[in-house]
Amino acid sequence: MQFCDIGAGRIEYVRLPSSHARAGAPAMVFLHEGLGSAAMWRDFPQQVADACGCEAVLYSRHGYGRSQPLDEPRRPDYLHREALVALPAFLAQLHIERPILFGHSDGGSIALIHAGAGHWPVAAAIVMAPHEMVEEVALEGIRKARQAWLDTDLRKRLATYHTDPERVFFDWSDTWLSAEFRDWNIDDYLAPIACPVLAIQGEDDEYATMEQIDRIGRHCRDAELVKLADCRHSPHKDQPQQVIAAVAGFVERAIGW
Repeated sequence: MQFCDIGAGRIEYVRLPSSHARAGAPAMVFLHEGLGSAAMWRDFPQQVADACGCEAVLYSRHGYGRSQPLDEPRRPDYLHREALVALPAFLAQLHIERPILFGHSDGGSIALIHAGAGHWPVAAAIVMAPHEMVEEVALEGIRKARQAWLDTDLRKRLATYHTDPERVFFDWSDTWLSAEFRDWNIDDYLAPIACPVLAIQGEDDEYATMEQIDRIGRHCRDAELVKLADCRHSPHKDQPQQVIAAVAGFVERAIGW
């Protein structure tokens, strides 16, 4: 891991070259889930980088992994702030132009907001199990996760990847379960997205219905949807080969190779 300073402080990141690099290929920037970090992607980004010919860039947002802890309480607009302030600052710091954004869950929402805002050119967006609005199934899944925090070794497992696992968990769960967050959505950002979008979701996603990516299909001008059977909220863990194949084919089309 390397470190750089943006906004609220130091963040950790890593750049992974592709074993089959294509000349002029855009970097693929991975945006982790609500309890994730750069390290929690494990070897998946390297596999994608090798399959697509793109460099993979991973980072842990402030408060996650070994990045700088947050000094202020989590705000309900945290995904918008990440997409519109922190992510552009990170891309500028690393001199990354026209990236392919690859986001999972919260990271998928960040990718869509960033692409829809149009403040920084994006070559393509790949989103797995993204959230466009709050659904009751997501809230029920988070309530179950809070019970798992009490009944299982979830804290110990998160501590492997985060300096402050308790803050990571309760910032996420408290925000999503708050009354202020109930009406959160990113509807206004979908139609303006100018780049191609690949949206992937498992049919057994415990945090969302298919309405999440169906909404992308209805509102984004160039959207490809992949719905995976026998797959939950983390398609890259449950169906990695299907995801990599879908991503490689999409990138081939989106970039025009």
